[in-house]
Amino acid sequence: MYTPRKFLEEDRATLYEVIGRYDFGLLVGETDEGPVATHLPFQREGDVLFAHMARANPHWECFAPDKEVLVIFQGPHCYVSPRWYESAPAVPTWNYVAIHVYGIPEIIDDIDAVKKGQAALVDHYEHGAWRLEDQPDDYITGMSRAIVSFRIPIARIEGKFKLSQNRTAEDRRSVIAELEQCDDLLARDVAALMIKREG
Repeated sequence: MYTPRKFLEEDRATLYEVIGRYDFGLLVGETDEGPVATHLPFQREGDVLFAHMARANPHWECFAPDKEVLVIFQGPHCYVSPRWYESAPAVPTWNYVAIHVYGIPEIIDDIDAVKKGQAALVDHYEHGAWRLEDQPDDYITGMSRAIVSFRIPIARIEGKFKLSQNRTAEDRRSVIAELEQCDDLLARDVAALMIKREG
């Protein structure tokens, strides 16, 4: 990912916070026929990502012990109008957060570990309102055999936070003020990140 130094984010805690909030990622791999991509929810434990896909999806068949995959997480993003700047001339742009994670996927074969991982995923989103463990065990076992669960130890991670750092402080304050008034929740999230970086 092309990342000018001004937009580079290397703090893992900051990157993991974004992954936790925007956890629906894009898994990209390589086959003999070319690239393949699958959209998946991811969980993170320490420096490891966990996910699963339908066993019928051939993407997992390209996993190999010597082949890295890429997981892309798209954080908040929004259009930025040159009308919002105090200085001129200027052109429109896009503020955004993107994180690229690289690692070698490892398939989880143990059915109990698969079921435990799925229960943790459900609990994360249901907050106890609905529990996987309350369903018939033979049904859950069957559903768990229909997926491929895997883990990706994070070998490297790249973060790009393009949040008007190349503009003056006055321009950034003006952009923040405009974004805070937007109906778009992502735009307001961008404003919040810009404020946080202003210190």
